[in-house]
Amino acid sequence: MCWMVLLLMQGLLLGLVVVASNPSPYFAALGLVVVSGAGCGLMIMCGGTFLSLVLFLIYLGGMLVVFAYSSALASEQFPETLGSPRVVVNFLVYLGCLAVGAGMLKGEWLGSPGVAVGGVVEVSVLRGDLGGVSVMYSSGGGLLVVGAWALLLTLFVVLEVVRGSSLGALRAV
Repeated sequence: MCWMVLLLMQGLLLGLVVVASNPSPYFAALGLVVVSGAGCGLMIMCGGTFLSLVLFLIYLGGMLVVFAYSSALASEQFPETLGSPRVVVNFLVYLGCLAVGAGMLKGEWLGSPGVAVGGVVEVSVLRGDLGGVSVMYSSGGGLLVVGAWALLLTLFVVLEVVRGSSLGALRAV
């Protein structure tokens, strides 16, 4: 289990570096999917199976639709790939910064990656992450509305940033 957690953490960090170093939205989507999958895998390893499934489905169902729509508006004829010199230099710089940060925090790590957070000692019918679902639907309605409003605002901000100096969807194709 420790090796699996270590592999998922490395996938998470490498996916984050790919997203940060790639200026093209097409290839940065690959990094986002890797980050989402590795993050949900880490949550599964810590005992949050239902929460990670819900998070993965919401991410893939909602945010990638917004990403696909905005990348269709910002289509490039020749996008930079993961092997372009500029992207490789950015990737190596970010990876070096990540290595320096990990070296500085080497003695500060708390806990071990093999410890399950959601583990219970006695046999139980309910798990901790399943109990939160009822609370989310009973008293979390206001937070759900705030989250929906934030996603709608994010959609408009992304579309405005992507539009740039052209007319967006009104431009001649």
